Amino acid sequence: MDNIDIKERMRELIEKIKEYNYHYYTLDNSLVDDKEYDLIYDELKSLEIESGIVLDDSPTQIVGDQILDKFEKHTHLGRLYSLDKAQSFEQIEDWINRAERLRIQYNENATDKLPSLEYIVELKFDGLTINLTYRDGSLINAATRGNGIIGEEILPQVKTIKSIPEKIKFNGIIEIAGEGIMPISELEKYNQKNEIKLKNARNAAAGALRNLNVAETRKRNLDCYLYNITFSDPDPVSSQEEVFEFLKDNGFKVYPFIKKAKSFEEIVQIINEIGEMRKKIDVLTDGVVIKINDFRTREVLGYTNKFPRWAIAYKFEAEQYTTVVREVIWNVGRTGKVTPVALLDPVDIDGVTVSRATLNNYDDIQRKKVSIGSEVMIRRSNDVIPEILTAIDVENETDTIEIKKPIHCPYCNSELFYDNVHIYCQNSLNCKPQLNARITHFASRDAMNIEGLSEKTIEKMIEILNISEVDELYDLTKEDLFKLEGFKDKRAENILNSIENSKQANLDAFIYALGIPNVGIKTASDLVEEFGTLDKIRNATFEELVQVRDLGDITSKAIIDFFHDERINEALETLLSKGIVFNETKVEKSDELKDLTIVVTGTIEGYNRKEIEEKLTLMGAKVTSSVSKNTDILLAGEKAGSKLEKAQKNNVKIYQGKELDEFLKGIE
Repeated sequence: MDNIDIKERMRELIEKIKEYNYHYYTLDNSLVDDKEYDLIYDELKSLEIESGIVLDDSPTQIVGDQILDKFEKHTHLGRLYSLDKAQSFEQIEDWINRAERLRIQYNENATDKLPSLEYIVELKFDGLTINLTYRDGSLINAATRGNGIIGEEILPQVKTIKSIPEKIKFNGIIEIAGEGIMPISELEKYNQKNEIKLKNARNAAAGALRNLNVAETRKRNLDCYLYNITFSDPDPVSSQEEVFEFLKDNGFKVYPFIKKAKSFEEIVQIINEIGEMRKKIDVLTDGVVIKINDFRTREVLGYTNKFPRWAIAYKFEAEQYTTVVREVIWNVGRTGKVTPVALLDPVDIDGVTVSRATLNNYDDIQRKKVSIGSEVMIRRSNDVIPEILTAIDVENETDTIEIKKPIHCPYCNSELFYDNVHIYCQNSLNCKPQLNARITHFASRDAMNIEGLSEKTIEKMIEILNISEVDELYDLTKEDLFKLEGFKDKRAENILNSIENSKQANLDAFIYALGIPNVGIKTASDLVEEFGTLDKIRNATFEELVQVRDLGDITSKAIIDFFHDERINEALETLLSKGIVFNETKVEKSDELKDLTIVVTGTIEGYNRKEIEEKLTLMGAKVTSSVSKNTDILLAGEKAGSKLEKAQKNNVKIYQGKELDEFLKGIE
């Protein structure tokens, strides 16, 4: 058999294996028995060994045993938003009413009316979010969610999941989000075979996907359910229903329980159905996700500072447990807020030993009637620290001690300030927990990304090296680090290199690193997108700030106050003098396309649609994803589809062919 015949036979075997894998792992419907499958797989492997030829998409190459050095960063093409959460049916009804109110307000002034609201209700899986990137039909990357903008690349780990296709029919560039999970049955099998037991399926999946040893990931037999398109060029869908049809059509595994609802009552009925079903199925789920089906309605509803307004997650009531409070300690955070934490008799919750729980503030302690020695009811949701719900049988307690409101800071002994709700230590200069938290935040992954600077390491630096300000990190030497326990050449070099590398920073990460009150990752990104430079952000007026997308009065005032504080400005200038420069990821906005609403659709040869949209935004245009009568221009590439038809009906200016090329050259 010559090489051409061998390759043809290999291709035939690979296509058969792909078909069998799809039916077995994705559709749960085996076409052949294990013996026949093994014969085909073994023949392929023998041909590869004998000929020395291995085709790129051979299933024998999908799963490796490599141990990776580290996780690389991945910038998502489309932002992955977290969801607002409802803890009660009343909160779901409030969300529906808000969405309906916004829809009615839009329709009052629009000719392209939004349709009546309908909802898609799905299971909320308890695993680790995975974002898959495909280009020209091939899987080229996989990443964790991270902060929604930047995640960590986990392609080798994801390739151990047999239900995730290496090839799909769609030929554009697309990112698809789903949940990596460990089926409960696989968790049980794993624990029967292995001496070290896994405590729960959620942590087992998350730990496996973030394990640098890919062989360990493979042992856990993970699975993945896909549910969202986070970016696509061109757009293949216009509703959530179409998302699921697209996913199934391209060979992705979609959980079979997906229901449509048109009213609050129907949603409640479906939630109750899932509440019963979740006790019997082979996947861990802690709630449901409710999404508005129509994408044009989603665009009109938009986003808050943190969440999309068109989706919400309902969490099932967490189980409650009882234990005893043995002590209350007071922690000081980055902003100086002093918060109580209860130390408890250890209690096992879902395989996790819990020995502390949060108490929000002193009023919370009084309202819940908690004392030292109290028996209390606690609740744990997800992986967050449990919450004390209430003390039990308070009237019959005899051996309890009242929890006193602290007067002095437990760390620096400064007098505390009480603002009717929270307690603060105002000694931001010399209170070590505040300094530690401030530096830890500055060095964190989403901020300056200084690897190796853990909270404990920073604590040692404060105590032994007398670090008192963030900028002093940039003055550290190897000799300084040798004074800290556990530091030798390699570790010291790694930290110093990471500190040096952080000087080349993204401006939005730097803004977030500064710790401005109420300014999170998204707000920092929005500020940079709007103003472009640090100087413009520092000098922005209140009127300019409140015009920024999703930026309210409170956050705008906090930004003004921060950059008008003389001490902060001095510290900022000192920090910048250490050689920090900003990557030129943004260019200043112009007004060339101001007041124009533009939609980009179809495949445009030689261009990436995301880059076109970013350029249009920087030139002052409003870029939207759907065509309406308010659209001024449609940039239509090949296979423009329904958006082109709608633009023609609404007399929207359309750039195609030569006109499109000239327009795009004009904005470069």
